[in-house]
Amino acid sequence: KKGKKEKEKKKKDKKGKKKGKGEEEDEGIVMAPSKFVPTIKEGFTSYAGVWQHRDETNNFMQKHDSEIVKEQKRVEIEKEVRLQVDELMREELKNLKLAVDRDKGGKKKKGKKKKGKKKGKKGKKGKKEKDLTPDRTIESLYEELVQEGVIVRCPKIQLSDYVGEYSYLATTLRQNNIEPMPSLADVKRVITEHCILPLSCQAVHEQAPFIKSLMITGPRGVGKKMLVHAVCTETGSILFDLTPSNIANRYPGKAGLNMLLHMVFKVARHWPPGVVHIGDCERTWVKKIPKTDKADPKRVKKALPKILKTMKAEDRVMIIGTTKSPFDAEVKGLCATYQRIIMIPRPDYASRYVVWRNLVLRNGGRITDMLDVSCLAKVTDGYTPGHMNTAVQQVLSERRIAQLHKRPLVASELIAPLSKIDPIYHEEEEEYKKWYGKTPLGKKRAKAAKGDDDDGGKKGKGKGKGKKGKKK
Repeated sequence: KKGKKEKEKKKKDKKGKKKGKGEEEDEGIVMAPSKFVPTIKEGFTSYAGVWQHRDETNNFMQKHDSEIVKEQKRVEIEKEVRLQVDELMREELKNLKLAVDRDKGGKKKKGKKKKGKKKGKKGKKGKKEKDLTPDRTIESLYEELVQEGVIVRCPKIQLSDYVGEYSYLATTLRQNNIEPMPSLADVKRVITEHCILPLSCQAVHEQAPFIKSLMITGPRGVGKKMLVHAVCTETGSILFDLTPSNIANRYPGKAGLNMLLHMVFKVARHWPPGVVHIGDCERTWVKKIPKTDKADPKRVKKALPKILKTMKAEDRVMIIGTTKSPFDAEVKGLCATYQRIIMIPRPDYASRYVVWRNLVLRNGGRITDMLDVSCLAKVTDGYTPGHMNTAVQQVLSERRIAQLHKRPLVASELIAPLSKIDPIYHEEEEEYKKWYGKTPLGKKRAKAAKGDDDDGGKKGKGKGKGKKGKKK
């Protein structure tokens, strides 16, 4: 009887545990606590305690309140007095220790010698980086980098110029176990969170997750370089172009490359923020370089990981790589160098609709009833914003803009130049998806999706069993 009772208890405990797990799973995704919330709370509490219920109607000149000043100064004086008292107490303790050591004998001297040796060893380990240009000013280094074409003038492109819409079908696709592609609006949000906010504010950069490097990939014409220029414009960053073709035949040899990288990061750290752009970044990690390529893209391969180790949270510098063919490179090396990977897909219908309207208006056109933008967005599936921009610029010449009041713009005019451009086919997009699935971030995402599917399947089976039990 005792054995049966124990078994029944165990079964009940298991059922209770399962229910508890189910309740935890129902909570959904739990976000990590933000580091910025405590500072906001402190500000609110100081406002509520000091200013919320204070009557300032008679204080038109906004004179200082002596009581508030006294309270603040009392705290400062207390800290100063404490430091002085601590110093006196330490001196007294030292005197007491010396008195005790005199009584015991000369044991203290041996201990001192050992400590001195250890300190010397620690000093050797903590060496600072060598300054290769100690006699040169930052202005001279900046001037040289501009003359060599490493520091590039960034075109003024606002992030608002990168137009896109949210994917409204994403939730329905996930419910049917289909992982949707991110929309252009999602890409815009991620760029803001990972690049613009940390680079624009030192406090955010120190408290937010420290991202040293980021890679933007996607098919041709999706706006990879445009996003890099938008980051530089929004944050006021200096743009350093370390694209293999740009630094070819400049600063030759290992010593020359070390000097170049030292100059770039010295200027970037002294005048933050800074963006180091590496175009066609996959060429650094390609298995075989073609003989026609004379840029020597692999010269930065060993230097980049070393630079990433030297970067600290205080440095508002970010390495941004762009590539349209990431599948040509080694996945391990590429993912080890770039902490975050942002994949820009082909625009969906909603994004194409918004892009067409924006491009026509920006280039001097007019949106009338004659121009069926919805039909145009539907027909141009597979074309990227870059393709659309070239088509609009070809059609809306000065002569055509002058004729708009007599002959309005029609969708067929914009389709004609697009017929000469190859679109991004579905097979090419699938190739990007497969490559992203091989990356560490892609694997984590796939595991998370499988976990959700398994949980859904288990819940469904559990429900079915419950129903059968009721019928019996």
